[in-house]
Order: sequence, then structure tokens, then C-alpha cells
Amino acid sequence: MTHDHPAPLDARVGALFKAYDIRGIVPDELNPDIAYRIGRATVAFLNADEVVVGRDMRVSGPALSAALIDGLRDGGANVTDIGLVSTDTLYFAVGKYGYGAGVMITASHNPAAYNGFKICKEEARALSMETGIAEIRDLVVSGDFPDAPSKRGELVERDVLSAYAEHALSMIDGSGIKPLKIAIDAGNGMAGSLIPTVFEKLPCEVVPLYFELDGTFPNHEANPIEPENVRDLQHAVVDGGCDLGVAFDGDADRMFLIDEHGGFVGGDMTTAMVSIQLLRKFSGSAVVYNLICSRTVPEMIAEHGGRPIRSRVGHSFIKALMRDEDAIFGGEHSGHFYFRENWYADSGLIALLTVLQLISDEDQPLSVILEPIDSRFRSGEINSEVADVEETVAGVESHFASQGAELDHLDGLTVEFDDWWFNLRASNTQPLLRLNVEADDKALLDERSAEVLGLIRG
Repeated sequence: MTHDHPAPLDARVGALFKAYDIRGIVPDELNPDIAYRIGRATVAFLNADEVVVGRDMRVSGPALSAALIDGLRDGGANVTDIGLVSTDTLYFAVGKYGYGAGVMITASHNPAAYNGFKICKEEARALSMETGIAEIRDLVVSGDFPDAPSKRGELVERDVLSAYAEHALSMIDGSGIKPLKIAIDAGNGMAGSLIPTVFEKLPCEVVPLYFELDGTFPNHEANPIEPENVRDLQHAVVDGGCDLGVAFDGDADRMFLIDEHGGFVGGDMTTAMVSIQLLRKFSGSAVVYNLICSRTVPEMIAEHGGRPIRSRVGHSFIKALMRDEDAIFGGEHSGHFYFRENWYADSGLIALLTVLQLISDEDQPLSVILEPIDSRFRSGEINSEVADVEETVAGVESHFASQGAELDHLDGLTVEFDDWWFNLRASNTQPLLRLNVEADDKALLDERSAEVLGLIRG
């Protein structure tokens, strides 16, 4: 069926379209009609002949996928449906097989009622608001699609899971991996199908938690950055005498580690470890890290012969910098890791395999490897609602400028002293300020965090 010029939608539908993806509650905000329109708009904007589509395990996935595929085909594109996959598997398929575009149906780590779309063009280049999401939004809301071509696109199915597993394993020397015991929490998300395919080729023993694909998330939300969602994993690691634990988010592109004592490892510490390991293979390469990462990250990159490059937060900035600098790797505190040899796309899986290689090469427990790396104290992200974001930031800036701090504005306000620093950024979506503080000792961290929060919250 073709709907060439459907009626315009309520402009409120535009709120589904975020900085890097499309997301909303099904069916109140997002429904098959909107999915169909997104298919039409994607083909019209990208002018893609061949589009690959994947989805995660969310309950609304099949209906949204069918509608999206209808829209893509009515727009004239041939569609390859790769079915239930992780987001990084979709990026792999676009890069490896040369599709003109890819659409992943997922709401990542959001609760069960949500779903959404991540769209990329050729070479797995993800669309952001600046590079296409705004244009797709405007087409979806207006319904003003180009006339459908006389020939509707074809639909084929393809299984790419084992090819992606093979690609990820090609990034390490599997023969050097020690028989580690690893507890892995898939959170009832897509890691539940990805991990067994990869680990059948490795000598490790996997202790699986919540590997059944279940979009109702019966055990906990698939958002490992929240402490309550990794408690079961921490217990499994300690009680089972595991070498480490791994937690994935719902679409399995983000990954967090737990050390053998049950301690949570921040995404910036994982960035440092992956950098150390990759620089052994690609010495002298550039590595990109976002500016919220610990000071340790650039120190470790430099110490291991790499060229540290600081970036704004957000994958579009990091990937652009990586391409400009031919960087081997990019990492974020939020558990996103990007690899040059993976079309600059994220892969929590490749980051995990790289850390397993490091642990095997060093022949040391994870906590021992982390000891010299994880030497400072961090607040984590502290959010404050403020009446006037700009005025508040300006007040904080003038306070610390008078103390002789080093200031920069790469992303929000960064204030640096010799033994502590902080970054203060406005949220893209709410009247919030996000504060991250790091200090060389715990007392200093507590004192300075309180000082900055006092200025913010007045």
C-alpha cells in the first residue's frame, strides 16, 4: 500500500526526534503509522536504494518493523531484514556489506513502554539532528513525500550474527585469551543472543544472567549505569568467584565492567584499559576521549605512546574527530566505545574482548590492572534543576576565574586546578545542569563538590 501524501501530523510528533535518534512511548507517542512515515522519509532524505533493518527484543518491535519496512519499500528501497540483533550488529552489517542506510528499531536502555529508531547512512555513519534527523522529522510531520516510484522495493532476510561475531573476534588474538570465568548480565536484552555466538569460540566460562530475550524486562531495566541494575551481577561475580562481570544495555551497544571484588568500573576506566591494549598493536595512534573522562585517560594514552584527543560529549562529535585524526579508538564515560576498524561505530562487545585480551596478557586480576589507572576520586554526574542555566554557569565561572582556575568552553564550562577539576554542562532536553567533579583525594572531592553545588543551587 502506498500513501503518497498523507495528512500532516500534529507538530507534537516532532518531540520524538532527539539529538541522535527517535524515541517515544508506544502506542501513545509512537505507532506503526509514524514508523511507516519514517521509512518513507528515510528513503527520500538519504536516497538509498538498499536499506538494512534490525530490531531489538521489545514487544512493539515486530509491528513497528513491519510498518517501517513497508514505508522503505513504498519509497522504492530494497530492504534486507536482519531480524533480532544488537545495535552494533546492525552497524556492522551496514559497514561490511555496503548498504546505503540502516535502521535499528530500539529504545536502547529506556523502560519497556518505549521504542524508537537509530538511523545510519553508508559506512555506518549515524544520523544526528544536524545530519538528517531534523529533515526526516519535517517530512514525517508534513507527510509531503515524493511520489512513490512505480516499482516497489524487494524484501529479503539475512542472518548476520555469526559474521559479526567473527568480525569482533578478528580484532583480538583469541588464542591468547585465558580461561577466565565471566558473569554476564544481558538484562533480557540483545546480548542474550550475541554473547553465546561469540563465546563459543573462546575458552572462557560464561555465567549467564537474564539471557532470555524479553522486552518486558522482568528482572531489571537494561540500563547498567544505574547501580540497582547491576546488583545481581555484582553478587554473581563475588558469590561465583568470577574473574569479572559484564553488564550490557538493552540493545547491547553499551557495556560496563565489574571487577572480581564486585566493584563497578566506570566507562572512562574501561576507555583507559582499551586504549592501553590497542596502543600495543597500533603504537603512536590517536585516541579520542570525551572531556568528562578522568584525567587518567589522557595520561594513560600518552604514557602508552598514543596521542590523546579531547572531545565534546556525544557520538557525532567523537566519530567526526576520530575520522579527522585517523584515531584507532574513542571512548566515553557513558560506556560507548568506538573503533576505527569497526567503521568508527560503537561496539561494547569489541571493547569487552579487548579488555579480556589485556587481562590475559597482563595475567593479573582486573582490580590489580585498574589500581594504577583508577587513582583519583570522581563524583559521578550530579544533576541540578536551575531557573536560568546561562546565568548560573556565568556565576560559577566568575567565582573560579577569580581563584586563578584554568577555564575552557569546549563543552559547557570546564574549570581546572592542579589537584581537582570539574565540568558543568547544560542538558539538551531539560532545564538541568550536569556536574562532574574529579579530585586527587576523597576529602578534596567532597569539599569541592559541595562548594560547586552551593554556587549552582544558591
